[in-house]
Amino acid sequence: MASHKNSQIIRWAVIIASFFIVALILWNTYDFFQKFKSEERAKMEILAGAYERFSTLDLNADFSLEDKIIGKNNNIPMIITNEKDSITEWANLDELKTIKPDYLTKQLTIMKSQNAPLIVSHTRGNTQQFIYYRDSDLLTKLKYYPVALILILILFASVIYLFFKSNKVADQNKLWTGMARETAHQIGTPLSSLLGWIEILRLENTDETTVQEIENDVQRLNTIAERFSKIGSIPVLKKHNIVEATSNSFNYLKSRSSKQVAFNFKTANPEIYSNINLQLFSWVIENLVKNAIDAMEGKGKIALSIIEDDKHVKIKISDTGKGIPKNIQQKIFSPGFTTKKRGWGLGLSLAKRIIEDYHNGKISVSKSELGKGTTFLIALRK
Repeated sequence: MASHKNSQIIRWAVIIASFFIVALILWNTYDFFQKFKSEERAKMEILAGAYERFSTLDLNADFSLEDKIIGKNNNIPMIITNEKDSITEWANLDELKTIKPDYLTKQLTIMKSQNAPLIVSHTRGNTQQFIYYRDSDLLTKLKYYPVALILILILFASVIYLFFKSNKVADQNKLWTGMARETAHQIGTPLSSLLGWIEILRLENTDETTVQEIENDVQRLNTIAERFSKIGSIPVLKKHNIVEATSNSFNYLKSRSSKQVAFNFKTANPEIYSNINLQLFSWVIENLVKNAIDAMEGKGKIALSIIEDDKHVKIKISDTGKGIPKNIQQKIFSPGFTTKKRGWGLGLSLAKRIIEDYHNGKISVSKSELGKGTTFLIALRK
């Protein structure tokens, strides 16, 4: 308990520290962005001063400094307009795109939205010019840097989460496998004793019908033990008659169920073959039939039909139970999910694993209506 509590504390500490680090990086990036933007503004103010000097200096004066300042601006896109908002000059924009008539107008709109204009006053003509500019490409890229950083962190966190989740699932699978095999091992000892007691009953001339029923149940326990022993290992698939295998499991439960449950088995072809593991496949059929009986609360109708096409054999198991709500139809195959008060939530998840992982088939809820019943569909390759 203490170990679990410590792990929870460490987990939350790591999460809080991660958020703090991300927040610190974002703040530093924002602060750097603002400083860089201020520097660009200062450069453009110096540039505006150089343009203004052109109008105040004598024509024979030395313009080398002003010319050098203006020439140094090779990365900040800018547009100069007159008092009537007509474009008179531009710099650091795409040469090919400036041929388009509306390109400069759109760029001017962007510049007006990003930064306040710099005013250049010309004393000689008593006129003004306005210098508009937008963020440099470097500053624009820096603006999206936090977004890229967050996406990288999310990706990194997702990889870590999936890694730990897969490890957790693997550990859970090992635990369930170990428990299942240990259960099979523990069942084996009393089974051997029961077989011996059956022979003693026969020697004492006990009613053969009674002895046969006991033997059937012992064989049933032996089958269950074999199923548990196969969990966690790759089962061997062999060619079997699907109709016969399904019928045997169906009839076994029929003989041991309430007379208030009507069983109906239907197939057009008595011999349809597929590669299956007999013990695991019968487990699926029995799980679905038992769930159907539980859904009907021991009273109703169960219909099992087997149909085929060129490539597949399909088994439909229908009941007249309470039905499954649409919002949980996808969840019922998840391990641990159950609507029963005393359920473990393993039956349908095991059925899905047996059919889809071991037999390369498909199991799904074909149809379900509240208060009317549910139909499960199993599809296997012939």
